[in-house]
Amino acid sequence: MKVGSGSHVKNAEIDLVPMIDTVMFMLIFFMLTTRLGQKEVDLGITLPGAMSQSGPVDMPDEQVIEVDSKGIVSLNGRMFEGRDLPDLVKTLVRYRLASEGAKSKCLITIMADNGVDYERVVDVMNACSGAGIKDVTFGGGSS
Repeated sequence: MKVGSGSHVKNAEIDLVPMIDTVMFMLIFFMLTTRLGQKEVDLGITLPGAMSQSGPVDMPDEQVIEVDSKGIVSLNGRMFEGRDLPDLVKTLVRYRLASEGAKSKCLITIMADNGVDYERVVDVMNACSGAGIKDVTFGGGSS
């Protein structure tokens, strides 16, 4: 039996039209189903409220940063302004260096009112981070 001696092979051609149609269909499908950006969603968190204490507690020296409902930041009665709070960062760096010199823990408590914008509390947290302070706690402010 001779298989290849008398038969002629035609030139094989690939039809590109169905392949182009399939690629275009996939391109349109992925363009329609892909999200280009994420929606910004409210976190739904509430800041802690104020609590009363039954007796005195022995606490190490700490600094309390207050943020009122208007977004005004104060530390020991001194007001700080600006988005990045550069003066607060400088003050917190001095506090951290003094704490390290005294070999004591550098503690910061952020007291925020219930009506304050979360962005302002994050600005204070960024100032603490910029000053190299890691022990930050939250306390409740007045409502």
